[in-house]
Amino acid sequence: MARTKKNHTREERIENEIVVDAYGSEERAMGWYYYLEDKIHFPFQAKCITAKVVSPLRKGESVEVRRLAPEENCTTDMLVLIRWQGRNVAVPLCQLTPMDENKSTAQAIADWQYWVAQGYLF
Repeated sequence: MARTKKNHTREERIENEIVVDAYGSEERAMGWYYYLEDKIHFPFQAKCITAKVVSPLRKGESVEVRRLAPEENCTTDMLVLIRWQGRNVAVPLCQLTPMDENKSTAQAIADWQYWVAQGYLF
């Protein structure tokens, strides 16, 4: 995976707010989960920015993001529940970009996408 240029402000926020005092993969995952749960304002409209083999969404598709998937489903990736073709479906948060102008939501999702783009793991 290609890494993005280091963003020192974002790195500091991730280190000091999200994964602070997290000593294992489970603690890092839950740090991310609770950070996203606190910062993202649900529901919101989002657009798919990349197709994923584990998701039914196509690039360019718009969806309503309802909430984070339950904790136990977010131990290896941050998943969100969307309404898609009349069903609730969990998809990776990294494949979505918010269309709403909520600053907190946009920053939290950008932080997660940065983490993923850097190749960091839980």
